[in-house]
Amino acid sequence: MTATAPCWQPLLAELGTWAAADRRAALWLRDDDAVADTPALQHLTALCAAHGVPVLLASIPARAEASLVRRVTATPLATVAVHGWAHANHAPPGQKAQELGTHRPPECVLDELGRALERLGVLFGPRLAPVLVPPWNRIAGELLPALPRLGYRAVSTFGGTPLPGCPPTLAQVDTHLDLIDWKGGRRCHDHAWLAGTLAAQLAAARAADGAALGVLTHHLVHDAAAWDFLAALFALTAHHPGARWVGIHGATAGP
Repeated sequence: MTATAPCWQPLLAELGTWAAADRRAALWLRDDDAVADTPALQHLTALCAAHGVPVLLASIPARAEASLVRRVTATPLATVAVHGWAHANHAPPGQKAQELGTHRPPECVLDELGRALERLGVLFGPRLAPVLVPPWNRIAGELLPALPRLGYRAVSTFGGTPLPGCPPTLAQVDTHLDLIDWKGGRRCHDHAWLAGTLAAQLAAARAADGAALGVLTHHLVHDAAAWDFLAALFALTAHHPGARWVGIHGATAGP
């Protein structure tokens, strides 16, 4: 599929509205679950490099391997964030999966998050952004006030709803469009739905504060349709006068 297919027309029209107003919609990319250099990660970073798109790789600290460090080092547009500690579910059966919940003592969870930031800091140095990406995009509000003293400066979940208990010293920079239909067979969403949803989200951002909209990917589970959508999205937006791709620092800075 190319970016000239009919399903892209709502997005093209919306970006045209931004451009006509001499504005550029800000987009940013977060990819979850990076632990090692794989063909899928190489595909993702090559796509980003080809279109000049920065990517925030949410890495699982307990499982991060040396090969991931080499891949990030070789990818100037890649930055790393902390994806929990081990991406382990501690919720009881019947409840939604959660690593950073109230199922364990808070000091235990916070100790892991402190070690997570420290380990990735040793591995990636200045390429690490002090951003916490909670596994499954869930975190207990009781934990949020303690994150700044651990060294975190931002938290990134999904959906854009303000997190209860988030202190003013902790920025919230969410993703808004997930390519994967997790309840529909872990396949890529319909391309027309994705493009139309993004167009509607950009229209809402244009009418509000124009904050950056986050696109969420999971390179390890992408099917061919997900790769096709991402390639077409980059081709359409990377050089469009009504759009710009920003890194995590640009996303947290606001409009």
